[in-house]
Amino acid sequence: MDGVDAAVVVTDGEAIAGYGPRHFRPYAEGERALLRRAVADARGLGDRMARPGALAEAEPMVTAAHREAVLALLESHPQTRVDLVGFHGQTVFHAPAQRLTVQIGDGPALARALGLPVVYDFRAADVAAGGEGAPLVPVYHDALVRRAGLTGNVAIINIGGVANLTRIGSDGTLVAGDTGPGNALLDDLMQSRAGVAMDEDGRMAAAGKVDRKALAA
Repeated sequence: MDGVDAAVVVTDGEAIAGYGPRHFRPYAEGERALLRRAVADARGLGDRMARPGALAEAEPMVTAAHREAVLALLESHPQTRVDLVGFHGQTVFHAPAQRLTVQIGDGPALARALGLPVVYDFRAADVAAGGEGAPLVPVYHDALVRRAGLTGNVAIINIGGVANLTRIGSDGTLVAGDTGPGNALLDDLMQSRAGVAMDEDGRMAAAGKVDRKALAA
C-alpha cells in the first residue's frame, strides 16, 4: 500500500527484449488510510464484485492513482510508446483456499482515461482454477532467467507484500507458489511503532543485529 509502480517492459509476450522508464506514484497518508478501511470492509466477502463500505470509495481512488502514474511516466518520457497497459489493481481480500480473490480498480475506466488498451483482473481465473492468484509472476521469472542466460534448475524468490517462490526446472517446468508474509508485516510494524509507512532503504533493520539462531531455523 505504499503506492503505484509504473514500468515499461518491451516484450513479445514470451521473452523480455528490453526495459524502458519507470515511475513511482506514492499514496498519500489519507489514501493509505482509505485502503486500510477498504481491506477491513472486505473481510469475509463472498462476492468478488461487491463493493461494501469503503471499497466503493477506494476503487475510483485506486483507478485515478494508476492513471496519474501512467500519465506521469509518459509525460516525463514523451518518446516512449505504449501499446498495452497491465493493471493489477489493489488486492483487498485474498482467500485462494476458498477460490476467491478481490482486487479493486476499474479497468474499463482506466482505459477510457488513458485512451489505451488495458488488461486487468489477472488473478481471478488463476484462483478459480486452484492457483494462488499470481499467474504472471512465474512466467516473468522464467523470462528473467532466460534473459540472464541461467541454466539448470533455478529458483527465484520475490519478496513483495507477500513472498513467492518460482522454481524453473532444467526441462522448463514451472512450479510456483506463495511462501508466506513478506514486507507487509514489516510495513504494519513500522506503521504501528514508528508511524511511518515503511522502513525506507531498510535503514532501521540495518541498524539492528541479526538473530543467527532464528536465521538458521
